[in-house]
Amino acid sequence: MTVLTTDHPAWTETESGGRVRAVRTASGLWVLSWDRDGLNMRCVDGTEDAKPTLVSTNPDCLPSSVPGGLRSGLDRLGVSQRLANPWLWDAITTAILRQVVRAGQARKLYREWCGAYGTRVDSPFGELATAPSAGDVLALADEQFDDIGAKFHRGVLRAAAEHYERHSADWLGMKAPELASALTAVPRIGPWTAAAAATDFTGDFSVYPHDDLAVRTWATQIAPHYPWPDKKDKAFGPLWTGWAGPDRTALHTLTLSTLTWGSHAR
Repeated sequence: MTVLTTDHPAWTETESGGRVRAVRTASGLWVLSWDRDGLNMRCVDGTEDAKPTLVSTNPDCLPSSVPGGLRSGLDRLGVSQRLANPWLWDAITTAILRQVVRAGQARKLYREWCGAYGTRVDSPFGELATAPSAGDVLALADEQFDDIGAKFHRGVLRAAAEHYERHSADWLGMKAPELASALTAVPRIGPWTAAAAATDFTGDFSVYPHDDLAVRTWATQIAPHYPWPDKKDKAFGPLWTGWAGPDRTALHTLTLSTLTWGSHAR
């Protein structure tokens, strides 16, 4: 059975235990739903010219040097699939709203942000919403950010929106490493936020911030007997990337599979 990676906060649970999400592509709005039969995609506005795409991850591609406990846990997870976020602006927005706050709070904030100022989408599973566009963000008053708890993120969201409107045509053609580097030109977007946004959009987890708390947390839960570095020890990142070496597919598989394990375990 293939597992869906539901790390993005737009995925919500349906009454039957499936997952549903609204997404915007370059040509239209889509409702995506996942059940035991797999992914169903329906274009509800615009055209189907640009379709959402899934990135598959197979544990067969894990680095050969991964510790046995970690490998066996990820092997049991099996093949997983993750939606490559089809809208770069949403990927940037999502990464920004994760700054400084815990994962659960960021998920709640993202959904309130979309519900308050984004595009509402009717679906068989109830009303969904996508993020407000960059232009919409620039039109918001200060108090509109504050009303939903995004006061801290107000300045960086506005700066990102301004840069997106100027540079998105160039950004859209970049591969993940180049895009992550380009996004750091936005004030208050550091390497972590830039890498998270580039990863979400491209689906390439070889550039994800590998010493992220989520990666460390799930890895230690999968293989609790492995002598992991202390939380304050900066050796985790080099250890993690060292297992894969120059093989970006292996690093992508290791990182995304671990994050998927965390979403699936919850």
